[in-house]
Amino acid sequence: MTELLLVGASGLAREVLNLLRNRPEYVLVGILDDLPGLQGSSVDGVPVLGGLDQITRYPAARILICVGRGEARARISDRLAGLGVTDSRYARLVHHSVEVPDTCRIGVGSIVLAGVVLTADVVLGRHTVVMPTVTLTHGDRVDDFATLCAGVSLGGNVSVGAGAYLGMNAAVREGVRIGRGAVLGMGSAVLENLPDRETWVGVPARRLRAAADGPLVPLPPTSVPAPEAPLAPALATPVRGTPALTGGIE
Repeated sequence: MTELLLVGASGLAREVLNLLRNRPEYVLVGILDDLPGLQGSSVDGVPVLGGLDQITRYPAARILICVGRGEARARISDRLAGLGVTDSRYARLVHHSVEVPDTCRIGVGSIVLAGVVLTADVVLGRHTVVMPTVTLTHGDRVDDFATLCAGVSLGGNVSVGAGAYLGMNAAVREGVRIGRGAVLGMGSAVLENLPDRETWVGVPARRLRAAADGPLVPLPPTSVPAPEAPLAPALATPVRGTPALTGGIE
């Protein structure tokens, strides 16, 4: 059996704990979280052992970062690297209901929950989070630290940039690129490329918030290979739709 540490006393950690109840190959050591006052508390009966610096006390344990936002996972990953944690320490957790075809690849540190569908040649990068009932079809590429909330559907050959966040039940047309650090509101439908770090909402999706002047988070270079075929050209400018809220996990 393998020791496992969770980083982040979050809603996502509760999802992972529920999944782990059917995974006897792991021995759950506990949870690490820097938030003041959490030490000595518990999440669903699992103790919070202290802050991230306690990672050095458990050199044999595998690790999962259980924080919903990709930019936060990226920051935590950088901190853990400074404490000597390499990619070989990270676990990869896939719900038993999910079939992973031989042509698909899932990066280290990634979490894939119940009912997710991967068809063919799907690649998930490092530390991605894929919530229940997401559909990923042929040729999709999801870069490191991206988050796909429950019910997201991607058409074929979609590219999702590092740290992007797709809200619940969002849909993306085939061949479209979602930029690095971009946010797509829940229930939105994307028909054209979504630029880096912008927030789009609605059906069809349109821009709600422009990119900030500077980088939002120092995301590392992606480990996901670029798609072999060029992305499909953008459609005509979408008509005005009803804005939707962003939404998903903690």
